[in-house]
Amino acid sequence: MNKPVLLIAALAAATLAGAAQAHVVFTQPNATAGGHWAGALRVSHGCDGSATTAVRVEIPEGIVVARPQVPAGWNVAIERQPLAQPVPAEGGGVLTERVSAITWTGRLPEDQFEEFGLAAKLPAEAGALAFPVIQTCEQGEARWTEAVVAGAARPAHPAPVLTLQAGGSHH
Repeated sequence: MNKPVLLIAALAAATLAGAAQAHVVFTQPNATAGGHWAGALRVSHGCDGSATTAVRVEIPEGIVVARPQVPAGWNVAIERQPLAQPVPAEGGGVLTERVSAITWTGRLPEDQFEEFGLAAKLPAEAGALAFPVIQTCEQGEARWTEAVVAGAARPAHPAPVLTLQAGGSHH
């Protein structure tokens, strides 16, 4: 092969490798700390050619209120855990538990993608929040649970990250 063909092949391989690393990501990866956020987890493929049958996301401790959106043909289960201290809820109520995980079940063919919607009231502190995801397939699973560390090599199965930026006051 001549050098231009090798260069084009190398660039194509690098582009495909970059796309393959995208796996499970947020469609809206940035939000304002202390605000309300709505976005989705995008699942872009199955597990080594096998269809996805479940997507489970763990909700970080700092988030008390999280609500799923359910794609057509899918079901949802919400896990909750008690709060150490009750917190005021919107509308004047009191929350004594928080959403700790959400699992969608259905069937997503390997060659299709889906977006699993989430809405949440975000913590007031700026920074990165990791949302570990377990993608279960007809054969096997993918655990998108590895921490992304600044300055380190990107992990093979990174957890989706929502970056909270400092902002104004929210109600």
